[in-house]
Amino acid sequence: MTTGQLPVLEGKATVAMSPERAFAFFTESFGSWWPAAYHIGKTELADAILEPGEGGRWYERGVDDTECDWGRVLVWEPPHRLVVTWQINGHWEFDPDPSHASEIEVRFTAEGPEQTAVTLEHRHLDRLVDGKAIQDTIVERGGGWSTLLELFAQTAQSS
Repeated sequence: MTTGQLPVLEGKATVAMSPERAFAFFTESFGSWWPAAYHIGKTELADAILEPGEGGRWYERGVDDTECDWGRVLVWEPPHRLVVTWQINGHWEFDPDPSHASEIEVRFTAEGPEQTAVTLEHRHLDRLVDGKAIQDTIVERGGGWSTLLELFAQTAQSS
């Protein structure tokens, strides 16, 4: 599927917990599973934070306590759906202009009493300044969003 000129990036993983627990761990413990190497700040990543509720910030905190925004929460529908803006351009810098933002939608769907499918759709990459570079890097770096969601599932299950 494509939106604009660039294809939608997708990811999927299954986690052994209810949608309520999966959504809570994904959002409240974001920094515990997000890879420290994936940051845009000038210093090493100390934490990645996803603030709850529509309008919440999605950002990183460096080891020197500096903060660097990644985007904002657009939709907050626990325990089933989350949509955030991705305001990181193709030069791996925060772009404060929301009209340049792509979107990431994450859905949590029960597949059993303690099993949840987590699916991710990263769309509108064509809105980003040099969005093709972002697309190429996400696809090339470790297999893309599915790899990150598998890391989330492994971390969640072992916590």
